[in-house]
Amino acid sequence: MTRKLLLGLCALTLTVPATAQKQQPTAEDRLYRLERQTRQLQRQVFPKGQPADTAGFSDAPAASQTVVVAQSARIDALERQLAEMTRLSEENGNRVATLETELARLRTEFDARIRQLEAGGAPAPAATAAAEPAAEPVVAEATPAPRPAAQPPRPARTGDAVADGEAAYDAGYQLWLQKRYPQAVTALKAMASSFPGHRRVSWANNLAGRALLDSGKPREAAEALLANYRGNPKGERAPDSLFYLGQSLVALKQPAQACKAYAELEEVYGASMRADLKSLLPAAKSRAGC
Repeated sequence: MTRKLLLGLCALTLTVPATAQKQQPTAEDRLYRLERQTRQLQRQVFPKGQPADTAGFSDAPAASQTVVVAQSARIDALERQLAEMTRLSEENGNRVATLETELARLRTEFDARIRQLEAGGAPAPAATAAAEPAAEPVVAEATPAPRPAAQPPRPARTGDAVADGEAAYDAGYQLWLQKRYPQAVTALKAMASSFPGHRRVSWANNLAGRALLDSGKPREAAEALLANYRGNPKGERAPDSLFYLGQSLVALKQPAQACKAYAELEEVYGASMRADLKSLLPAAKSRAGC
């Protein structure tokens, strides 16, 4: 009896189906796993919508060898697409890291400049005024006349505001020299709004218009230069704004309007126009066909 029972247990053990053993993943399993990974990565790389399917293989039943070849090709295509999206994701991450580093550097420089101004380390207004002829190399200007000796001293707060305005304008000017035009426009507009009564406001608005023109935005430049001229026609850079307004209109292919700007420049500032600006006018009018 015991022997029969043991033989029965052995027979039962031998009849356990082979499917109970752990199976290796098939090509179909690999394909579905890759498709799921690809869709997950697509949602990260293309948040506004997944691109069109690039596999391009039919799932219709076919001969065994044909199905294997098609599945292998689909797997290869998905693996290439997955590798490409991984590369794009890494490149985007590197770009973001670079931008964050540059932003941190600019913030550090700005904080250092503010601390210097608060500590009274900014250059005196007289020293900045002496460097004014080099403020805009394209249009040089004469050295300003010295102030009368009998002029009463300015209050301390007024002097600080003048120095801060000079430093703010210089920061925008340095960005313009480095051809970092968007940052220069932002800094110059901030200076004009922060120091509305400063003599450099006319300079800042004019240079912001020139930066827009230099960056290939003649329409925005024309609007900024016209606003500077109309808003402060007695400003030190109002004649320059009229001149570069003509340049912007030529870039917009409006030579007739440019000629009107040059004519108004001569009519309003003919006697008081700086010699260096006046010397640039004939060539500009010739270019516009005036």
